[in-house]
Formats: sequence, C-alpha cells, structure tokens
Amino acid sequence: MTPVAAADADGAALNALVRARLAEEKGAPAAALSALNEVVSLSPGLPGVRGRMLEQAIAAGDLDAARRAAQQVWTGGDHRFDAQLVLLVDAMRRSDWKAARAYLAAPTDKTGANTGARLIVPIFQAWIDVGARARRPERHLMATPGTGAEPALMLQVVQVQAATRRAGEAARLADEIGLSDRLSQLVALRAAATLDRAGEGAAAGRLRARIALAAGEREDPMLLLPDQPVMTPRAGSAQWLGLLADGLARTPNASTKLPLLFARAAHWLNDEDWAVRATLVEALARDGQNGAAMALLDGLRGKLPAVLVMRQAELIADSGDLAAGLERAEAAARNDAPRMLLVRLADLARRSGSAAAAAAAYERLEAALGEEDRALRSSLLLARAELMLQADQWDAAAPLIERAVALQPDDPAVLNFAGYSALERRKDMKQSLARIEAAWARAPQNASITDSLGWAYFLTGRTDEAVELLERAQRGEPDNAVIVEHLGDAYWQAGRKFQARYNWRAAALLADAEMATRIEAKLRDGLTPATVAP
Repeated sequence: MTPVAAADADGAALNALVRARLAEEKGAPAAALSALNEVVSLSPGLPGVRGRMLEQAIAAGDLDAARRAAQQVWTGGDHRFDAQLVLLVDAMRRSDWKAARAYLAAPTDKTGANTGARLIVPIFQAWIDVGARARRPERHLMATPGTGAEPALMLQVVQVQAATRRAGEAARLADEIGLSDRLSQLVALRAAATLDRAGEGAAAGRLRARIALAAGEREDPMLLLPDQPVMTPRAGSAQWLGLLADGLARTPNASTKLPLLFARAAHWLNDEDWAVRATLVEALARDGQNGAAMALLDGLRGKLPAVLVMRQAELIADSGDLAAGLERAEAAARNDAPRMLLVRLADLARRSGSAAAAAAAYERLEAALGEEDRALRSSLLLARAELMLQADQWDAAAPLIERAVALQPDDPAVLNFAGYSALERRKDMKQSLARIEAAWARAPQNASITDSLGWAYFLTGRTDEAVELLERAQRGEPDNAVIVEHLGDAYWQAGRKFQARYNWRAAALLADAEMATRIEAKLRDGLTPATVAP
C-alpha cells in the first residue's frame, strides 16, 4: 500500500471510530457495530476494537456478531467474562455440552469475572450435566456439608430433579425448603409450575402456599407473568440469568452493562420465557434503548400478558405518544385488573393530560383499595386534588387534601403538599406554615420541602430565614426552576438585587411559558406584588 493509500485508510478508520463512538453515546448499538466493522476492515490490528464490537453486538442483540467477536477476543487470549458467557450460551444452544463445560471451566481475567462466575457457575454446571445425561447433576448446587444452602439454589435442585424424571425426590425436597427472600420466592413459583408439569400437583400446591409474595395483591410485576415450568437445560439456565439480571438492575446506582449482558444471554437461551423477556425489556429501557424494548413486545405470537401490555403502554408514552400510550394502558387494565396495574394506569392517565381519563382511573383504583391501604389511599386523594387544583377548583380539592392528611398526619410529603397548596393560594397562612414546618422537621434533607418552608417564611415576612433556606434548597436541586425563582424573589426582598436578577435569568432558562412571562416582567421592572412567584 502506498503512503497516500495508507493515510487515506487511517483517516477512514478514524472517521468510522468517531461514528461508532457517537452511535454508542446515542444508544444505537447496531449503528455502532456497523461502524466498528468498517474500522476492522480498514485497520484489522487496531487494539481494543474487537472487545467494543462484542459489547455493541450484545447491546444490539446480534448473536452471530457477538459470537464472532467473542471467539476472536477469546482465541486472542483476552478471556473476558462477556466473551465467556456468549460462547457458553452458543455451545448450549447447539447442545455441545463438551464445549460448554470447557468454556465454563476456563479462567477469566477481567474485572467482575469472579462475581459473574460465582453467580452462574453452579447453575450452568448442573444444567449442562442434565443435557449431557450425567449422574446426579444437582450435586453442583448442593452446599458443602454443615454450611447450609441458599434456598434459591435448592429450588434449582428441585427443578433439576424434576427435569431428570425424579419428580418424587423433587417433591420431597420442595417441602423442606424455606423461602427467605424475593429471589427464592420467584424461583419457587417456577419450581411449583415445574412440579405441576412433572405430575406432583400436591407438592406444587404446598410450595405455592408458602410464597408470601404471591399472597393477596400481586404488587411485584414478575408475579403477574405466567408461571412457566423449567424442564430443559436452556430453560433452567435462562431462568437463572433472567433473575440475576432483574436483581442486579434493582441495585442502586448499578451499571446497565451486566444486567443487559445477563438478560441478553437469557433471551438467547430461551426466548419463550415471559420473565426473561420482561427482564430484557427493562434492561434495554435502562440502557436507553426504548425503541428496542418496544420492538421486543411488538408482533409477538399469542396473547401478551397484561403486565407486559402495560409496560408497552409506558414505553409508547415515553416515546412521546401519550394518547396512544393511554389507550394501550386502558387495554391492559380492562376487567378485573390487579391493583398494581390500576396504579400504573392512573399514572399514565395523569401524564396524558386528560383530566377525565385520570379521574376515571383514580376512581377505579380507589374502589380497589382496602381499609389497610392508608398510604396509597392518601396518595390517591392528593393526586385527585392535584387534578382539581390544575383546574383552579380549590374548594373541591381542599376536602380531599384534608382527608389525605387525616390518613397520613405524620407523612412529610402529605404535610408539604397540604401546606404548600394552600400557601400558593394564600389560604390559612398560619396552618399552612405549621404543616410545612412539621414536614421539614421530619425531612430536612428534602430540597422541595426546604423550598416550601423558605417560601412560607418569605410570604410571612421572615426574609433572612427565607434566604438561608432557599439557598439550601437550591444547592439540593440547582435545576429546579421554582426554587431558583423563589430564591431570586427572596434576594430582591433582602436588597440583594444583583443576585436576584442573576437567579431570575437562570430560572428563565428552565421556565415554562407562564413563569417565563412573569420573570421577564421582573427583569424589566423588578419585583412587584403582581410578579411575586405563586
């Protein structure tokens, strides 16, 4: 290659790298993968590109591309966990148990690999042995004598025994297992379905009776999915990976990569598992791939479970089509919908801006509540009151607010709503201030409640105290236009007019149309009774 041609190829490779990075940042893994393929064709020796191709192939759900990239990084000596898992999944899909064992046993050398291996190795060992027809495959899941065993792993033993035609053993073991946490209870639901399929209906019934999560209202979305039996190596491994992905995604401040990796691998193993599909939908949404999440629910054969129809509705609404999202949500919550779906319908109805739809949804939800649901009933009353306040119907909203306070007299959010709603309308200032002070005493770290108290002090002439609190609130939520405007008004009242104008200009950048008009007048004429924030 001539120097000029080499320079052209390097420039094209650099251009493709830039396009790949931009696509990654936009959450478009398929486009990123295409650009990275171009990079490899132009500059095959560029370090790190194969690993990035693997990551983007996993994010895009392209198993063929993920397998090729995983094979290339693995044979090149880069024994990373995501490559190991992709190759393991591919071997299991082909029922190549020898290759699956080899990949599972290979050491990995990347950060997070030990955690990943600890989470999946015993499960995969057991299910690979089921596929290979090895004797007593559940031995990999049994605890070291004297140390006890995790209930979720022992329930996997139940499924392994049922899958290897030892239903009686499975039934006896199921009776002995205690259900201590959410994970074990979710596995228990699938184990019960597996026992049913294996002809042990009585044992399945006894196991279901001990699942506290499933008692009464099913508030966990996973509980609203069909209970599918687990009878094959792919189904067993997929179920576990899906549960891991779901659990990891619930960890505060968790990365999106590992849950998405596990969810993708689970779906590649068994795309007929509703729980796996639901978990992948959530992993994609958390990764910023709402379009891919919606596509996963579109065009499915058979009837989509109502909880996934509701999730589809939420994704449609998130895409900007609130009317279509609400229509889909109403379809999901037809007839005797579980309370959890009614809560989500009410939220979508409120987001849609349709007061009539929201009122109808709230009415349905309220009818479904029991006497013990004080917190939820209180929140519902405030939501209904907010609708009325938006329509400037204070007299209709006030009784609802009082009922909410009576139900939750010590809840800071309820007290703050009640106090601030009245404060905005200059109603019963003494009681409003008392309620906000009580809310702040219970949640002084809450920026919105701190703002409410600062604004209450401003309106009652305690300007210095107002400034101090509003400055604190702004530090907590610097992008909250209401707080920024309030602080600007307090600065003006305190004689700090330069800082007031600075804050008003900052608030104007975040303001809606009504606030922007009010701030424009303040910047022109200063603070007047007509331009004080509500």
